[in-house]
Amino acid sequence: MHYVLKICTKDAKGLIYRIADVIFKYHINIIKNDEFVGEEMFFFRALLEGEFEPKAFVGTLEAMLGERALIELHEKRKKDIVIFATKESHCLGDLLIRHYSNELEANIKAVISNHNELKDLVDKFNIPYHLISAENTSREEQEGRVLECLENYQFDYLVLAKYMRILSPNFVRHFEGRIINIHHSFLPAFIGANPYKQAFERGVKIIGATAHFVNNNLDEGPIITQDVININHEFSWKQMQEAGRNVEKNVLSHALDLVFEDRIFIHKNKTIIF
Repeated sequence: MHYVLKICTKDAKGLIYRIADVIFKYHINIIKNDEFVGEEMFFFRALLEGEFEPKAFVGTLEAMLGERALIELHEKRKKDIVIFATKESHCLGDLLIRHYSNELEANIKAVISNHNELKDLVDKFNIPYHLISAENTSREEQEGRVLECLENYQFDYLVLAKYMRILSPNFVRHFEGRIINIHHSFLPAFIGANPYKQAFERGVKIIGATAHFVNNNLDEGPIITQDVININHEFSWKQMQEAGRNVEKNVLSHALDLVFEDRIFIHKNKTIIF
């Protein structure tokens, strides 16, 4: 049996020795481990192998490290996700293909959208598709119907694959640290409609994308990963949009790999990634 152990605690001398000693006493093998110290905090991740009682093991670590230590032990397994989408297909389509090819370390339980344009695409992969329209209704009412739909599924994360809706603080509160979003790196410089056309008109020389966890500050949640590509004056805004979409799907894919492998610590509004 394989597990991922994650520990975040105030830095102190001898922490690695003490943690390793507990692991040894439970006859657990460390396949790989990483650690980092920053802002007087100690971060530790280890891939473990062995047969042991997880609750007893975590309890021993808690007793040794103190109640302020944050300790997570996850069985290494595929995560379960629900994807939110609107009309753009590039990020959703990439995830559906990776799921179909067994390249995604997650099970897509369902797709929820506020439009019906992507239903035919999702139906090809035999994944449940739920249309929950936002037309002629308040954000609270629409999100209430989304929450009701989500009650039918057990999932680890929500993935916003170009879901063009701002989530309310009440909705985010239900899934703190469990919502992942992708957006173009033009924000906040190019906000509103058609950021690629705005960027074209300004003559930008790079375009990119950012994947982040969602919090109550719009597009300001902890960043998971980013990437950019170079462009020049020969690009039309349509060509910029196409190139930007390729970056977006690649960045989202990479970010999800990191999340699903339990490689990320969220500390304040930043991430530590092993």
